[in-house]
Amino acid sequence: MRTSEIRHRWLDFFAKKNHEIVPSSSLVSSDPSILFTIAGMVPFIPYIVGTEKAPYPRAASVQKCIRTNDIENVGRTTRHGTFFQMAGNFSFGDYFKTGAIDLSWELLTTSQEDGGFGFDPERLWFTVWEQDEESYRHVTEVVGLDPQRVVRLPREEIFWDTGQPGPAGPCGEWHYDRGPEYGPDAVTGTVPEWPGDEKGEDRYIEIWNLVFDQYLRGEGKGKDYPLLGELDQKSIDTGLGVERVAYLLQGKQNMYEIDQIFPVIEKAQELSGRAYGGDEEDDVHLRIIGDHVRSALMLVSDGVRPGNEGRGYVLRRLIRRAVRSMRLLGYAQPSMPALLPISKSLMVESYPELEADFPRISEIVYAEEEAFRRTLETGTSIFEQLAGEVKNGGGRVLAGDDAFRLHDTYGFPIDLTMEMAQEVGLQVDADAFRGAMQEQRERARADAAAKKSGHTDTAIYNRLLTERGGEVPFLGYTEDTVATTVESVLVDGKLVTAVEAPAQVEVVLASTPFYAESGGQLADQGRITLTGGGLIEVDDVQKPVRGLIVHRGRLVEGSLAQGASAIATIDGERRGAIARAHTATHMVHESLREELGHSATQAGSENSPGRMRFDFRYGQAVPKSVLEQIEGRVNTLLQDELTVTDQQMSLDEAKSLGAQALFGEKYGEVVRVVSIGGDWSRELCGGTHVSSTGAIGTVQLMGEASIGSGVRRVDALVGLSAYRHQAKEHALVSQLSELLKVGAAEELPERVRVLTQRMKDMEKQLAALRGQQLQAEAGRLVDSTTEVAGIRVLTHDAGEGVAAGDLRTLALDLRSRLGEDSPVTVAVAGHESGRAALVIATNAAARERGLAAGSLLRIAAEAMGGRGGGKPDMAQGGGGEPAQVPAALAAVHAAIEAAQDA
Repeated sequence: MRTSEIRHRWLDFFAKKNHEIVPSSSLVSSDPSILFTIAGMVPFIPYIVGTEKAPYPRAASVQKCIRTNDIENVGRTTRHGTFFQMAGNFSFGDYFKTGAIDLSWELLTTSQEDGGFGFDPERLWFTVWEQDEESYRHVTEVVGLDPQRVVRLPREEIFWDTGQPGPAGPCGEWHYDRGPEYGPDAVTGTVPEWPGDEKGEDRYIEIWNLVFDQYLRGEGKGKDYPLLGELDQKSIDTGLGVERVAYLLQGKQNMYEIDQIFPVIEKAQELSGRAYGGDEEDDVHLRIIGDHVRSALMLVSDGVRPGNEGRGYVLRRLIRRAVRSMRLLGYAQPSMPALLPISKSLMVESYPELEADFPRISEIVYAEEEAFRRTLETGTSIFEQLAGEVKNGGGRVLAGDDAFRLHDTYGFPIDLTMEMAQEVGLQVDADAFRGAMQEQRERARADAAAKKSGHTDTAIYNRLLTERGGEVPFLGYTEDTVATTVESVLVDGKLVTAVEAPAQVEVVLASTPFYAESGGQLADQGRITLTGGGLIEVDDVQKPVRGLIVHRGRLVEGSLAQGASAIATIDGERRGAIARAHTATHMVHESLREELGHSATQAGSENSPGRMRFDFRYGQAVPKSVLEQIEGRVNTLLQDELTVTDQQMSLDEAKSLGAQALFGEKYGEVVRVVSIGGDWSRELCGGTHVSSTGAIGTVQLMGEASIGSGVRRVDALVGLSAYRHQAKEHALVSQLSELLKVGAAEELPERVRVLTQRMKDMEKQLAALRGQQLQAEAGRLVDSTTEVAGIRVLTHDAGEGVAAGDLRTLALDLRSRLGEDSPVTVAVAGHESGRAALVIATNAAARERGLAAGSLLRIAAEAMGGRGGGKPDMAQGGGGEPAQVPAALAAVHAAIEAAQDA
């Protein structure tokens, strides 16, 4: 029976039993305390615990679930999986124990011809709470199950609760006996003896758990809590593992072999050439692939994107584990394009939405695999070097700072480093790794704080805010110049009463027209003119603590004293340019949402004079045609002279109007809402804007690109900056048209294409000539080998203009020509564009003598002032000075001699 048929029969059976059929909710749980939906009852928790009234007395569903707490065991046992389907039936004050038992028995034992699952009644066992006489009597006396197959268990083994005071109750569990070949009998003499997980889980498979929500529990830990009485409204919550039922009904050994998973494993076998069932480690990797590919498919379908935190990190880890398993099976090519469509075809009968959504799903998964393949290539090579050094030195622990370097520099995840270390018999100093991570976080926080607080302890700013009794009034929405008073002066982070020019100062004013950097808008600049002739050039304005505006600048004339009167004046031209950019950012944001949908949510922005940058969450590149539509839409609206207004209102009112919130901002009870064109665009925003879109002039999108997994960035020029750029482009097109002798600008692309193709053809010819020269040279070089401590060594400096790829070809050719009869080491070097490159290759006989290409290369690269690495048979490095190539080749000779002497 196909897995999709099991799902269909479940829903059909309970529909006929007057249950409301509830569609599966998303894998992304609505409960903020958990990452994913981990059980079929999760969507029904409010009805079970009584916080909401159930809209129906009885319901049934097949819920998509993800559990990742045992991800390391996936593939290593036959029971652990990440994605699974939990079929459940629920009663809220309707039927109770006997009704749930009767329904489950009927569906399990009814023949397949009559719509049931067709389990042999003689193989079914039932476990029950030892004090639950009602269930015991009903199963034995009404259902007629042999009492020898009914096992009474203590409360700690068969009771459900929420983990806190509230509903609780015993369970009744149906198990299927697979037979003595899977484990020991559960009966000794006439006394039922239920095997533990280690002894009997593979024989007595739990397939359906009936939870009887009967009692109100009190305070306590674990299962040690009092039962305070019975609930007024009792509930039923059940869960049947669809995958478990599938492998039993399909006659398979485990869930990985069912029809919705095993075809992916079969394709992995085909790609890798490894056979399932032949080697235990290969089987583990094949099962990981089958499970994780399906899980990734379903997670992306429900809106999860790869990332470095939370759900995104779980998805990223699943994809990476699958990709790495394919590589460990010997398949280094992209595998997801071959595996993911198979998983989709297997799941689409149960989840038809996968068909229409597959282009988006596949693009996200394929991009993540490609990114990880690049990471894996570099990180694996470096890990092997580090692990080899540890083992060669007799160690058993990979240093935490090395693991951190793999993570921080090369993007190699720590869990993967730990897995790989375990595979080669090493441990990772996890405590040292966590310490290095913490130091990095503290440095990052310090760097961020430095920009906001000038490396000064924020305590002094908190004190100033407290002493003044509230926030510094910002008057810049309506005023460019404000008469004010100097409240505080800081020099080098310390309060002073007065200071003479020249000096770097921080100033707090009684009120100000200067906008402090926030919400993506850069700070104002300008001047503060002091009574008595002092002058401060303001370069930056920040809020080191919320509510306190601090002006940073240079006292260039006169003196500055606390309490002095002052005139604060912003640079109006700069403010205007930033305001145009900020309003343009809101317009680009709204136009993006119109074209890409509301899932294109904001992830950051920067508004500077004449330029804007907008970051948004989107899983794929935005086509050039769509960018052109967005640019056209924005510029059309500029001509429409849309009015830009702002209003103060409560946060709840702003949300009800659909106002968009800026990324990373914190809002109080009263917020400022900036609207463009009435209700066309509404955003919560504290920044400055133009009064009409016509004041912006023009907006030119410069392009978009990825800045991280699932995050894109659009850059644009605004106003005069856009006009100047367009003028330069026009002049450049005219110059190119004249140089390339084309009559019209439209002919330029074809002319450039012809010239580019001609250059590519010439480069191919040059590469072919270089290859012929190297081949000819190889025959001559074979006769130039020398012997070092019994090793045939060939070193050669190929000189200038030889690329690293050509050096690899030459080294492999020379190694092949020298044969396998005796130990051989080949080292060839060259340089191109002022950068030296070195390749070392060893044959099997040399490696048996302890000569690994990677180890030799590290020594030679150090002598050359470069770096590199590789495997024992071939390694590559470079980056050093060409003049040091002879020293590097000499170092190879010396290293071989030293190794053989040792």
